[in-house]
Amino acid sequence: MGEQNHSPGMELQQRTRAEAAGKKSWHSQAYALGAISNFMSTFLTFPIYKVVFRQQIHAVAVSEAVRQLWHEGPQYFYRGIYPPLLSKTLQGTLLFGTYDSLLGSLSPVGPHSLGHRWAAGLMSGVVEAVALSPFERVQNVLQDGRKQARFPSTFSILKEFNSYGPWGRLSLGYYRGFWPILVRNSLGSALYFSFKDPIQYGLAEQGLPYWVPALVSGSINGTVTCLLLYPLIVLVANMQSHIGWQSMPSLWASAQDVWDTRGRKVFLIYRGGSLVILRSSVTWGLTTAIHDFLQRRSHSRKELKD
Repeated sequence: MGEQNHSPGMELQQRTRAEAAGKKSWHSQAYALGAISNFMSTFLTFPIYKVVFRQQIHAVAVSEAVRQLWHEGPQYFYRGIYPPLLSKTLQGTLLFGTYDSLLGSLSPVGPHSLGHRWAAGLMSGVVEAVALSPFERVQNVLQDGRKQARFPSTFSILKEFNSYGPWGRLSLGYYRGFWPILVRNSLGSALYFSFKDPIQYGLAEQGLPYWVPALVSGSINGTVTCLLLYPLIVLVANMQSHIGWQSMPSLWASAQDVWDTRGRKVFLIYRGGSLVILRSSVTWGLTTAIHDFLQRRSHSRKELKD
């Protein structure tokens, strides 16, 4: 029993419970750690994301997506990085911070049940969708090579959206494709937070280096979640690539168009799945590992002060 109490998995669970016991309903540190971890992982994995986006829009092979980017020139390779860098930093801030606050409200004293983690993750995903849909909208227009001449900058896109009426700015502009984003983000967050810690605890019991369980847990969760929700990701990318009053098909028409252009075959909807697996594994693995590392350091500093 004494040896089990000092195993890596038990130490990790005890640290989590100790943090939960002293956790306030709102804790600024959780927001800061989420922002830093998402900023770093997004910057490192943006090139992979851009290739995947081209596949989703044009339904082409990896080699063709890379060829398109190469043909456009290196000056355009990082075109569109600022919206995702800002949005993903805000995403980390909201996702981890809101989850932490909601979990503290639902279950002030750990350990947290699967139901508590699911509910807190679901609600944090809703907050994330409402706050960040406009950023994703601008990003998807910027990354569509067909829009470069008409919309060469973020400002030109914002000017277009602001030219619409009050309702049009939301439904046709900033919040185009909101409903599939809401479903994708809420379910994705619920799945990620529900199973992240249990997988990490189990791997920590194997005596692996302290950073491996967080990296692998994040990779597994990110990959599985992304593959399950990939059809929604493709639908959102296609809906948000449209701009202008004349080219705004409905949600159902957009879904039907995606299905038809993919030859009415599921495996064609999943074109680019290999890169999705790679991007999700790397992004969420890095995000989780960086977040866990920063959380460990913060916890160690608190112990030294105490």
